[in-house]
Amino acid sequence: MTGLEQHRRHPRTYRDNRFVYPVLSRRSHGLSIGINLNPDKVCNFDCIYCQVDRTSQAETRFVELDTVLAELAGLVTQVSDESLWDDTSFADIPPGLRRLNDIAFSGDGEPTTFRNFDEIVEQVAALKARHGRDEVKLVLITNASMFHRPAVERGLELLDENNGEIWAKLEAGTDQYYQLIERTVVPFDRVLENIGRAARRRPLVIQSLFMRIDGQPPSEIEIDAYCSRLTEITGSGGRLKLVQVYTVARPPAEDRVTPLSEDELELIAGRVRTRCDLPTAVFGG
Repeated sequence: MTGLEQHRRHPRTYRDNRFVYPVLSRRSHGLSIGINLNPDKVCNFDCIYCQVDRTSQAETRFVELDTVLAELAGLVTQVSDESLWDDTSFADIPPGLRRLNDIAFSGDGEPTTFRNFDEIVEQVAALKARHGRDEVKLVLITNASMFHRPAVERGLELLDENNGEIWAKLEAGTDQYYQLIERTVVPFDRVLENIGRAARRRPLVIQSLFMRIDGQPPSEIEIDAYCSRLTEITGSGGRLKLVQVYTVARPPAEDRVTPLSEDELELIAGRVRTRCDLPTAVFGG
């Protein structure tokens, strides 16, 4: 399997593991170990582009912390002793990408809805330290809907203390487009407020997936509104270290969603750079 094919495959299962899985991440530029805190496939968003099939029932319903830590320790050891690269799924990865870039809280739903989010961040950070992996980032891939909860606020602080990075989803400029994409009861204003408040505490990465819906890309008006939301965040004192502009790379659950071209993504990124004066990275499908 080529490196490109690996980027397009993000299975959330690995061997007999139930919660922890390795992926070659195009946005991490290396190996990312994912921790699935939502094996029940329950999410407070129902994103139109999501590849998770929520019509089928999950086999695993509850997160077992001891099992998570054991699976994570096993994978970190496999990277350290290089035995992971003997696995046929990873044998073709180029030498330059054979490094553990991050441990990511992600999976089949919104990770911050996990009740003991702060506890699991603390335990994973401690495991990373025991393995002498201080350079490995802890990444939270999130829709920013739960940042106002005390356990999540504490979890974010623990990320700050342990080489953590927050990747917050922002994919719309208007409430109408937000509801079209995310299909959630969580108000758009809450997400914007949470991102702004978190960004005033530490620099955030913004992750923005753009796509065609029924053949139509986002309108120029929508992209202008999206840029306005970014400038509102920075104008209120929020710090954004990077904006990731990308598109679907794996088949979504709904076939009305298709990827944008690299040129279209570059145009959006150019608008962000010009209007918002923010560093921007493009990741094509």
